[in-house]
Amino acid sequence: MKSIFQHSINTKQKIVIYYIDSSNNLTERIIRVIKMNEEQIVAYCYWRKKIRTFKIENVLSAGNVKKRMGA
Repeated sequence: MKSIFQHSINTKQKIVIYYIDSSNNLTERIIRVIKMNEEQIVAYCYWRKKIRTFKIENVLSAGNVKKRMGA
């Protein structure tokens, strides 16, 4: 998963994460990772429209954002 975060840093691409928040709720976030260390990532969250910090241990999965096809 850290390779996905590193790729987002290098390419400035958005990724989607599924994350357990501080209230134990599952959330889906579209983010762009700015920096990372062993315990957390700092990213721009498109849902909150702010820079946020996410604990890596609370990220359940991460992947590329799927492009939507319009009708």
